Amino acid sequence: MNPMYYPLVVAGTIGMLALSGCGDPKVDTSTADSMKNSISQVRNSLPADQYDEFDKALQILAFKNVKTEDIFSGKLNSELGKSELEARVRNSVDGKTGQQIIDEADQILAERKKRELDQAKKEIQELENKKAEAEVAKDKLALFKIKKSRFYKQERHYGNGQPIIELTVENGTDNAIARAYFEGTLASPERSVPWLKESFNYQIAGGLEPGEQATWSLAPNRFSDWGKMDIPSGAVFTVTVEQLDGANNEPLYSVRDFSEYDKKRLEELKSQYGDDHIDVDND
Repeated sequence: MNPMYYPLVVAGTIGMLALSGCGDPKVDTSTADSMKNSISQVRNSLPADQYDEFDKALQILAFKNVKTEDIFSGKLNSELGKSELEARVRNSVDGKTGQQIIDEADQILAERKKRELDQAKKEIQELENKKAEAEVAKDKLALFKIKKSRFYKQERHYGNGQPIIELTVENGTDNAIARAYFEGTLASPERSVPWLKESFNYQIAGGLEPGEQATWSLAPNRFSDWGKMDIPSGAVFTVTVEQLDGANNEPLYSVRDFSEYDKKRLEELKSQYGDDHIDVDND
């Protein structure tokens, strides 16, 4: 070979080594001692400001193949489980340089973040759909009017008084109603927290046809929260309709599918991931 080409060949070889990282120390997991010593060497070959990043990356790679069910089943506490875990740890870092370990951990975190974002988008879409359906149902339920509501205790000769809910309703919907579901709230105007907030329902004998009106006197279990309640003077009892079942006993309109928990969950997800990161299809 012409000597004039030696510098070019050497320079090219050095460049390839630098790009491939072949000159960097690698983790050797052939024995426990070699694994411990080589990990220390690999760590020390990195800049000091990457030590923490390398330590975290090692943990990520070591546990990337550990399944949640293995943890909760106690499998990893057995000798076989420990052996499997050690084998997974060795395989995940064997032959890798420090930068390769860091890069692979970054990739795992990026993939994990993408899965979390995809799951969040799916859940947000489902909750948004439930919310939209509840808004439509709310308008329909408003047609089933509560004309009068009253809650009181009927005195008894012994034990607690019998709680009584009196309702006068009018069916302004276009459907016959077989069962109605309500939420009753007993509150004082000057207090922000109600004394009582409970759901109840009523199976309507013969149903309630469109345009019909009815007055009911319902008697909740006197050992329930209704019965335990001492009604404060001046408290006001209000009732809202949560669900209406049609003549076939199937729900016609309901706001129950979008609960307070769903509302808070939707707010938390959108706050955590931000509207800029969530592209929800509302078609």
